[in-house]
Amino acid sequence: MPRTDAIKVEGLIVQVLPNKTYRVELANGHRLLGFIAGRVRLNLPPIEIGDKVNLEVSPCDLSEARIVIESKSL
Repeated sequence: MPRTDAIKVEGLIVQVLPNKTYRVELANGHRLLGFIAGRVRLNLPPIEIGDKVNLEVSPCDLSEARIVIESKSL
């Protein structure tokens, strides 16, 4: 079931970390930790530095976000 209170933003991958986690930079310069969760982890092609991604950020914790869909690469 999708989150109804999540904040949806777009970001740019700036660093690849272990365990399918990524450092993502938003348009306003804020950096946060992005992760891929669930079955998307199995079906998503590898994400590289410079890729644009769509994120869902919890209003309770603005330092982490879930990567939901990969947009086109730059």
